[in-house]
Amino acid sequence: MSTADQPTITIAGATATGKSNLALNLAEHLGGEIINTDSMQFYRGMDIGTAKLPVSQRRRIAHHLIDILDVREEANVQTFQQQARDAIADIRARGKRPILVGGSGLYVRAATDQMEFPGTDPEVRARIESEVDADRWDRHRHLQEIDPAAAAKITPNDSRRIVRALEVIELTGRPFSAQLPDYQAIEPTLHLGLSVERAILHERIAARVELMWEQGWVEEVRSLLERGLAEGRTASRAIGYAQIQQYLAGDIDAAAAQEQTTIRTRQFARRQDTWFRRDPRIVWIDATTGDHEANTTLALDAITDTSTGS
Repeated sequence: MSTADQPTITIAGATATGKSNLALNLAEHLGGEIINTDSMQFYRGMDIGTAKLPVSQRRRIAHHLIDILDVREEANVQTFQQQARDAIADIRARGKRPILVGGSGLYVRAATDQMEFPGTDPEVRARIESEVDADRWDRHRHLQEIDPAAAAKITPNDSRRIVRALEVIELTGRPFSAQLPDYQAIEPTLHLGLSVERAILHERIAARVELMWEQGWVEEVRSLLERGLAEGRTASRAIGYAQIQQYLAGDIDAAAAQEQTTIRTRQFARRQDTWFRRDPRIVWIDATTGDHEANTTLALDAITDTSTGS
């Protein structure tokens, strides 16, 4: 089977499960290039807090769709969809294997599945954002009334998705849940998922946040504030970046900022796992032990099984 006939690979899972390492290993084994599907790694300068691999650690493997936005810009899944599909086509045209990796579930599906995304209206978006900022619980209850299926998948704490759901409903007159069709890929795709026992994952997250703090995360945020971070609706609200901004403003102390970041990251990891578990196509690999070579072997076995049709 030629490279052009082999399925695109996606690597999904919660934060701190080892996705980046597996992607590098598979790229080396398969002659692949990596496409980023972590929406926070789009932002230039948001490096430490997003666990973005430094160029020196990318093993000379090409990475696409990293560092494509200024922190004042807003990530747009519709724009990303075209960029990702162009990258997949370009990688294939050069005889390489596209490997998508990241924990932003909607962006993964946007790249690989048959999905259409309604546009946006700045005035409508701004009005709904102000309403959600004022009382997100009330707006979530309203979403439950007009689109129960969407509300069931969006937590009251997820202000950004509440805003988007209400905006789409207002602009299209259709339920937001109707915008997420069944799982239908646009081309052959193998979906891999990494899972880690929850208690172990919580420990990893706490250790990662502590390490990021030691690596200079506070100074990174201080530098980004000089570049307009506070003006960015998406980047400024990223987990950890929002808490460090509170710390730098004197609203909370460093210990509280770090603890809140850890808690929010654990909550986010649960939401990621819930999102990906809904996809029946994902082949799950238990990455609890942290044995990267074993994970790579299991992933390659799954890829071989798919290629041979077994």
